[in-house]
Amino acid sequence: MKNSCSIVFLFLENKMKLYTLTYVYTANKYIKTLKDRGDQTMKKKLLGGLCALLLACSLPLSAAHAESSQPFKDVPPSKHFADAVNELAERNIIGGYPDGTFKPGNSITRGQAAAIIAKMRGLDTSDVKGQKFKDVPASHGFYKAIVKMAEEGMIGGYPDGSFKPNEPIKRKNMAAILVKAFDLPRSVDVKNPFKGEVGITNDVLVIYQLGITSGTSPTTFSPNASITRGQAAKMLAATEQVMMKNAVTVEVGDLGWDTIESILTDEVNPGVFRAVKGKKDGMQDQVQLIPIKEGKGGFVIAGRAGNEWMYQKYYVHVKKEGSDLRLTLEKTDDSLPTEVALNTKYKTVENIALAKVDGEKISDNVKIERNEYNFTYIMLEKPGDYIATIRFANGEEVRYSVTAFEVKDSFFYGAYAMEIGPAD
Repeated sequence: MKNSCSIVFLFLENKMKLYTLTYVYTANKYIKTLKDRGDQTMKKKLLGGLCALLLACSLPLSAAHAESSQPFKDVPPSKHFADAVNELAERNIIGGYPDGTFKPGNSITRGQAAAIIAKMRGLDTSDVKGQKFKDVPASHGFYKAIVKMAEEGMIGGYPDGSFKPNEPIKRKNMAAILVKAFDLPRSVDVKNPFKGEVGITNDVLVIYQLGITSGTSPTTFSPNASITRGQAAKMLAATEQVMMKNAVTVEVGDLGWDTIESILTDEVNPGVFRAVKGKKDGMQDQVQLIPIKEGKGGFVIAGRAGNEWMYQKYYVHVKKEGSDLRLTLEKTDDSLPTEVALNTKYKTVENIALAKVDGEKISDNVKIERNEYNFTYIMLEKPGDYIATIRFANGEEVRYSVTAFEVKDSFFYGAYAMEIGPAD
């Protein structure tokens, strides 16, 4: 007999319901995994359960049981996908077979891939309706996951209206799903190491560039081959790690709201970062910010607190530190200079003067930002009510009422202009 500390107690405390697993880890192994994830909430629970752990440690276990640290007898530590398989199994994302095996060399089907990724992304599949694909009826085991992912634009079917859920998924198709489901950066700035292979898509190069896969060899990816269960686990875990590396998370609880409804990211340097809306533990709304390149961007979160709509603006600062990109957030109420369109009726504009309605002069010669069709655009730096006086090339002068006002759900002012009549 040999003493070892079971972590079944920890599984019972874990929100991810790891207690469904039947294998035994040592506490040291599990605690190290938690530390690597930076799960502060779980660390507190570990401390809170210390007494129970000490009690568990005093119980005798068989030597064979205690020394086993692998949930599946056919996934030894020497396998390159072992850590990924074990980590996903701990979280109840993937499972094995009744005989205690994982069968890592077996192929994974399109339906299975959809179910696993839907669970990893925390998608709410409780309210799906309708039949997206003719071969995925409501009675299908993976119906909810497949339909939800299709609704989110994460997966697609075949031209004949089918999805082929029981067909083994190809490696290139798995790459496409990963890029869409995890909203990975689409741009590719890497030399293709898989030249000569048919089926190397941009999605394949994206996951290669991000280090999610190195291929089946240094020069091959085997895009049209079926992906195995072991390979899929490794790619899924690596994708999640890429998302989480240096990522910053804004949780609904941080804001004091009940829900996060939407995020607006395309107003201020959208290429600096990527924002992904999801759910923590499949329940609490959150937004994950992933740094893409150095710079300053911005986004707006919209949500609800009770029946009231709430908004919060953030600046996103991304700086390079060594080989890593570091992202920090800055709350702000700023509004940025905003264009307003003046309907100049296709006439040539010679000059625009701008003043406040009380007569305070802003400029005798406002810069014209652009002309587009029958509109002339000028920039407003601050909110307020203005009078714009336009002198046309034909000598005519016309006055316009111009208004700019702050809005909560945008970095830009709401703005409009209306012709008043000839200048005095």
